[in-house]
Parts: sequence; C-alpha cells; structure tokens
Amino acid sequence: MKAAILAAGLGTRLRPLTYRVPKALLPVLNRPLLGLWLERLEAAGFVQVAVNTHHLAGQVQDFLSRGGPWGLHLQVSQEPEIQGTGGGLRRLGDLMGPAPFLAVNGDILTDLDPSLIHRQHRQDAIATLILHDCPPHNHVWVEDGLVAGIGAVPARGAALALAYTGLQVVSPEMLEFLPPGQPYDLVTAWREALTAGARLAAVTVSGHFWEDLGTPRGYLAAHRRLLAGEAPGLRPLFPGLTDPYLGPGATLGPRVECGAAVCLGADVSVGAGAFLADTVVLDGAQIAPGVRLKDCIVGPGAQVPHSARGQILT
Repeated sequence: MKAAILAAGLGTRLRPLTYRVPKALLPVLNRPLLGLWLERLEAAGFVQVAVNTHHLAGQVQDFLSRGGPWGLHLQVSQEPEIQGTGGGLRRLGDLMGPAPFLAVNGDILTDLDPSLIHRQHRQDAIATLILHDCPPHNHVWVEDGLVAGIGAVPARGAALALAYTGLQVVSPEMLEFLPPGQPYDLVTAWREALTAGARLAAVTVSGHFWEDLGTPRGYLAAHRRLLAGEAPGLRPLFPGLTDPYLGPGATLGPRVECGAAVCLGADVSVGAGAFLADTVVLDGAQIAPGVRLKDCIVGPGAQVPHSARGQILT
C-alpha cells in the first residue's frame, strides 16, 4: 500500500506560530504530527509514502532525512510555487504509480485505521472520500454510497450532507482532472469529475477521534481530548500519558498550578506561582513567575512575561 501526505500548506490559520514552525511539524504531545502519521502508516502496512513540501520546506526535509522508527520508502515532492490542494495531489500522484493510494491532509489527527480505509476503496470510482457528520462543515452530499454534489444541494434533493475528513483513496484516473504543473483546487476537480460523469465513492465513518489541527481551537482540542484519555487507538504513540504532560528537561517553579490539558515541551521553564490551563508550550519557552495562561499556544523559545488568554504567543 502507498500513501501521500499533503504537507505543503502555509498554515495561515495558526500564524504567527507557523511563521517559524511548518504545520506538518507542529508537535502533538511533543511529537511532530508528520512523524505520528509516518509511524501509523508503517504500522498499518504501508510501504511507500510521499510528502509534499513548500512552506519552511527545509525543516520538513531535514526531519525526514534524519529518519525515525519507520522503515518506509519516503519520497519528497518539493513545490517551489505552492500548488494548492489539487496541484499538490497531482504531483504526489505522479510518484505513486498505477495503483490507488491513500491521500491524507497533513494537518489532521485521527484514530481511523489507514489500512481499513484503503481496503474500502471502490474500484469503479476515481476516488473514495472518507466522510463524517461534522457541522458546520457538512458540504458533501451523499446518496447510495456516492457523492452526489459538493456545496449546493443537488437538484433531486434526496442526499445527506456530510463533511470531508481529509482522507481519501485516489485512483490514477482522478489525476486526469488535475492539470499537471499548475496550482489547482481539489474541490474544483471533484466537481468537474462529477459533471463529467465520473464516480466519487463515499464511505461514512462515526465513533472515531478526529481533529483539524490547522486551527488554534482544533490544536488545543486535540491535546485536551488526548490528555483526557480519548482515542485509545492513539495511546501507544504517547507512553506515560499524564496531565500535565512534561517534555524532557521541563521544570515547574514553586507553587505553579496546572489546570487540565497542559503540555510542556522539552526544556520549558515555568516560573514560581504561574498558572496554566488548556495550554500547549513548545520547546524551550520560558513562562515568567506569576503569569496566568489559559487557552494559549506558546511558540518555541518564546519569552512570556505577561498573562494571556486565547492567544498564540511567540
């Protein structure tokens, strides 16, 4: 089995954090998201994975070149000009060969089984979209196991609206709707395929863990849910799970209080009398004494002298 990870995005919704850290390398409980996906794909039986890069590409390529516990055949599709969701998928698809492959948005975290998803691909479809009920993002209309439309309600009006999970299985025929060598939008390609009479299959999932880590809210929610013990299928990735979750060398000064869902990266220091809750602090950051942080993301190496709520602090 083969997989492609779309990791070239600018991470605009997480700025200013993503000015320094590419979205694909944002840590989840102190482990880079891209590394978690590679480990899960290898465990599921995938043998080849291609990753596209653009924003802060050097960091992503350096991470991949250092290797990890995975024994995958890794390929990198470097985009000098960002190609969008469709153009990036086309370039990755050209590396995948003639068989269907799993495509994963690099900013999601889920406990869905990648190998099971791959096996559910319909051979008579150019792609199989993995969908779930996730208001207000339910814009994919499904009827009888097929996508009937995207966005506007289909004329016959009998379809069910669901949301795209960021996971799909792509047949080589799908690439015909993605022009080579230019930026393109994946949703546009899906609509053009439907207009041309091609089949987009739909697999509906439920009862799973899923978060979009591309937003501050989703990033913090993923930590909160993982630290609360959700997603048992992901638990082996995070041995010794505790709340607060402390990276190596992290230190708490006297009288520091931590509410729920606190994750501190390596070599983080928290000054005396500080209070943290629903907050993720990346490697090397320093929190001054007495500071109170709630619903915050603190960037790597940041100095935080003042209290804050609901902010990205860099």
